[in-house]
Amino acid sequence: MSDMATLMDRLAEGEGLRDTRLPGVRIYKATQYVPRAPLLYEQGIIIVGQGAKRVFLGSVEYEYNPDNYLVLSVPLPAECETTASKENPLLALLVDIDLRVLNNVIGAMDDHCDLSRWDQPVSSQGLFLTHADPPFKQAVHRLLTALQSPIETEVLGEGLVRELIFRVMRGENAASLYALAMKNSNVSRIDKALKQIHGSYQEPMDVTDLAGMVNMSVSAFHRAFKDVTASSPIQYIKKIRLNKAKDLLQEQGLRVNEAASTVGYESATQFSREFKRYFGDSPVAFVSQQRG
Repeated sequence: MSDMATLMDRLAEGEGLRDTRLPGVRIYKATQYVPRAPLLYEQGIIIVGQGAKRVFLGSVEYEYNPDNYLVLSVPLPAECETTASKENPLLALLVDIDLRVLNNVIGAMDDHCDLSRWDQPVSSQGLFLTHADPPFKQAVHRLLTALQSPIETEVLGEGLVRELIFRVMRGENAASLYALAMKNSNVSRIDKALKQIHGSYQEPMDVTDLAGMVNMSVSAFHRAFKDVTASSPIQYIKKIRLNKAKDLLQEQGLRVNEAASTVGYESATQFSREFKRYFGDSPVAFVSQQRG
């Protein structure tokens, strides 16, 4: 293992996603190959210490590994393939994006840098991949080292996350994070709509109301939404409901009709049909596999 992977492994404490001592910072470990499948990505930064992942968003494929980190300016339902084994597990650090910290960093940079280059529209704004240069890797290493110690996490943790955000903003693809911090950009408006969707996905939702909430015409909202998320609003809402239902089936043991109703489906039959189309298995087959 590399030094960075070793530090991640010490924090992992077994398979799956684990919290660290620092809120908003988590560690992920996988020890087997996972074929391409739907996955709901949270807003944040994902840094791989060992192994690799491929993300498929729309027609574009992204691979992130120890040389490239992934930034999601908004939560995105995508598809993911994981390369890992017991001998070479996937190890990754996940850092949430705190808008308060992001705005603070941009405000400080504005006194020293010309940020006008970020005012131009960018494509695939919800996700970007950036080369992990030496200053970025050094910042990650300092954060991982501090996370090994309760006192260093308490004293240094927040400052080290702020440094990490700064290093991301110094990268070549920081325009979408800059746009996220700007109140009237398409990214920030879509982010506001996405927060509404994630907070009320189980309720009936009207695209016209979402567009009005962010002061956009319906046609402009559709275009911006597709540019940021690679999905239409209706497709996005459906994917969120299905991902939430999968979690309910897997983690809370709900029955299929209960999960369907909880995430906003009036028809369990329609839910089962769309679940199978999205995940490749019916909800009943999925539950059976989980119970093994």
